[in-house]
Amino acid sequence: MLLEYIEPVFRPPSEWKSLILQVTNGCSWNNCTFCDMYTQPQKQFRAQKLDKIEQDILLAAESGYPISRVFLADGDAMSLPFNRLKAMCELINTHLPSVTRISSYCLPRNLKNKTVEQLAELRQMGLSLLYVGCESGDDEVLTRIQKGEDYQSSVEALHKIKQAGMKSSVMILMGLGGVKLSKQHAIASAKLMNETQPDYLSTLVVTLPLGTERMDAAFDGKFELPNQQGLLAEMHTLLTHLELTKTIFRSDHASNYLVLKGVLGKDKPQLVQQVTQALQGMVPLRQEWQRGL
Repeated sequence: MLLEYIEPVFRPPSEWKSLILQVTNGCSWNNCTFCDMYTQPQKQFRAQKLDKIEQDILLAAESGYPISRVFLADGDAMSLPFNRLKAMCELINTHLPSVTRISSYCLPRNLKNKTVEQLAELRQMGLSLLYVGCESGDDEVLTRIQKGEDYQSSVEALHKIKQAGMKSSVMILMGLGGVKLSKQHAIASAKLMNETQPDYLSTLVVTLPLGTERMDAAFDGKFELPNQQGLLAEMHTLLTHLELTKTIFRSDHASNYLVLKGVLGKDKPQLVQQVTQALQGMVPLRQEWQRGL
């Protein structure tokens, strides 16, 4: 099976076995100062035509490969209107009846013009998991990075997802507030998670492979990423302020120095202890050459 993609194409690590169906190209917002994912000229945002999407689905169906999960790429598939999303789910259900889960990245703003009832209908058609890049719960950090969202917009989106019977997987970017805003970034992010109780929570470390120019401008001329100890201290602050009941937590992305896995809240004491031991130099950490995007 060989589908044609407009590269680069990104997906969550957990979707590595999924059929990647490129229903949009790029990101409709594409203003975040920390993100270089869709800045190349060929990644200018546009929606793929429905007949092209159907061709890709048919090609996948004809391949004979067992397909149980589909991820709707690129970074902004949920920006598409409800009727377009419904039509795509219908095509997947018709031609790939073995699919049990459809998922997508989702910006909080994507859901403002979609009702709970519409999302519930998409859920019934298999679109059951949304990866929400909240990045931070702190409004000052969100303003500086030009996220175009705030604490309240994230709350409203995550509540709407839960009301529709969908699952949410939230991403928080460690280090996003720099050294100066590290503590308030962690505390506000924990507050956001406590209020919304997502099904999944993952943390990544902000990485700037193409340089710090845009982040420097956002932070008054100089963005200072916390060092290893600073990032561990930020994680300690986040974990100690989290009051979750049944959220699967992962901090195992390649960008992290310390791998953490558990369920919050039952595993909170053990996770906090792991970070405390790491701060004391008692736990081996990833070396720089072992880290990546």
